[in-house]
Amino acid sequence: MATTRVVPTKPYVTYGLIAVNVLVFLLCAAQAGFGDPGAAPLFAEGDLLKSDVASGEYWRLLTAGFLHFSVMHIAVNMLSLYILGRDLELALGMFRYLAIYLIALLGGSAAVMLFEADRAVTAGASGAIYGLMGAMLVIILKARVSPVPVLSIIAFNVVLSFSLPSISVLGHLGGLAFGAAATAAVVYLPGLVLPPGGRTPEAASRVGWVALAALFVLAIALGVAGGVAYDGPIYIR
Repeated sequence: MATTRVVPTKPYVTYGLIAVNVLVFLLCAAQAGFGDPGAAPLFAEGDLLKSDVASGEYWRLLTAGFLHFSVMHIAVNMLSLYILGRDLELALGMFRYLAIYLIALLGGSAAVMLFEADRAVTAGASGAIYGLMGAMLVIILKARVSPVPVLSIIAFNVVLSFSLPSISVLGHLGGLAFGAAATAAVVYLPGLVLPPGGRTPEAASRVGWVALAALFVLAIALGVAGGVAYDGPIYIR
């Protein structure tokens, strides 16, 4: 009996991530009386502040990536997610794409915990989206296509991050680094560690997933370590 592998033709994970982000934003807006979403109790329970994570609220390393401060904030991020994610998801596959997205999100949170100012409140999908930019760069390099367009986009966005106020540059750079590393683990690492005779699709997939799991754990560990090492004041909001 022959079987065929079903390859998704639509970026369902990207659509799902956009839906979750928009739903959370609408819930925050409703809680705030359709005023400032940052004033919502749900927002305050999920954003990223060093002292909160130091108090043991480690879920914020993840949940902060699904919160947004304004309509413009979520609109720009979701448009970027759609533009980048639809092609990346189809290239990487649903599950690897989702893993890379989450690793980049957590990597951005880790950078914030390690290097951001103590009183900075961080939220948004930007770290994960910068991770998708890093993923796109790695795939372009693997395909031996000119990386100039992608590098130009990344450079423009990094300069923009430094230029605009209230932007978490560190979160962006952390997401970029982890997203690129996670994608490199999928597309380059199997060829480096497997012997020529053992480079089957199954073996390559196993190597990639082991590396993704290691990066996932590393991102969480760095974020938690930033909380454990924090010795500043506990801010009451």
